[in-house]
Amino acid sequence: MIERHLRKTVLDRLELFPAVALLGPRQVGKTTLAEHIASGCPSVYLDLESPSDRSKLADPTRYLQEHEDKLVVLDEVHRVPELFQTLRGLIDKGRRRGHKTGRFLLLGSASMDLLRQSGESLAGRIAYVELPPLGVLEVAEAERERLWVRGGFPDSFLADDDRHSMLWRDYFIKTYLERDIPDLGPRIPAETLHRFWTMLAHCQGGVFNAAQIARSLAVDGKTVARYLDLMVDLLLVRRLRPFHANVGKRLVRSPKVYVRDSGVTHALLGIADREALFGYPVSGTSWEGFVIENLIAAVPDRTLASFYRTSAGAEIDLVLEFPGLTEKWAIEIKSALSAKPTKGFYNALKDIQPDKTFVVYAGDERYPVSEGVEAISVAEMAQMLYAKPR
Repeated sequence: MIERHLRKTVLDRLELFPAVALLGPRQVGKTTLAEHIASGCPSVYLDLESPSDRSKLADPTRYLQEHEDKLVVLDEVHRVPELFQTLRGLIDKGRRRGHKTGRFLLLGSASMDLLRQSGESLAGRIAYVELPPLGVLEVAEAERERLWVRGGFPDSFLADDDRHSMLWRDYFIKTYLERDIPDLGPRIPAETLHRFWTMLAHCQGGVFNAAQIARSLAVDGKTVARYLDLMVDLLLVRRLRPFHANVGKRLVRSPKVYVRDSGVTHALLGIADREALFGYPVSGTSWEGFVIENLIAAVPDRTLASFYRTSAGAEIDLVLEFPGLTEKWAIEIKSALSAKPTKGFYNALKDIQPDKTFVVYAGDERYPVSEGVEAISVAEMAQMLYAKPR
């Protein structure tokens, strides 16, 4: 369902923009989605990690002009940054001849570089679409717990058994640390960044404390902030902003941080299977991060996601403000089979006065918890969000 929506979104953007960037972490399925899109029209595909494909762009202007009547798919485009100026020239030349719709589909697992380069060279000429890992709306009901344990990367989720899934995730982490990140330029020791990533997994869903992490890593706070920026830009970590409102209360101002894929969270912590997960203290916050990623993946574009917390303990796990700020939903997340909010949640509802309120829990039944508050499953909540006008 989400994949069909994303395919339609990319096609819609290609009707409006000369270039579309499909962004997502490595191995999330960008190439597969791009191949589906390209199969419906004349196209050419270049993998810019391949020396033979890169050699075709020795004279990029000439090569791309020869294919101006086709959709050109450029995979791992951030590896050839000098190409962006060429794309800009070709797009502007095409516009002067009245060719305004999609010519280029750019795939990048390094959104940090891709966004910066394309922002400098292709401003006003490019649209961005993010491809998340598999979600609850894309797997059978009986497979949703496995999705939480293994995460949404297709090779991990579809592995023959838990051991092979864990092995895949271990190599995924190793590849990022030892190859992908150094290729992007940041000179950070792999061991240091692995420790940082693991600390974030241990603190899953916690308010980010740069000073505490800096002391543990023996670096300064600015360095830790740079590490976090890197992981966020690589779409591996989510920085959930605090909700800001004039409610006359002392609000928590620091963001909460989540390792975005639950399977990667578990691999960083050495949690190999369901039994180990349920015996681990992080299981509740792991479920919280899993739910948040699935819900944010389903919301309409331009929805604002945040959390609410006061120094007195009033808290809402997820606040969604829909486009135009015309509607606000408050969502509490519980990993148990019961959906009983805390007093702090009800106090927070008085502060922000949402239009709708839900408790997403691990069960399947939908039922009223109290006046104006409903218990609901993660899949039904995601379906409701996906069905909202876009």
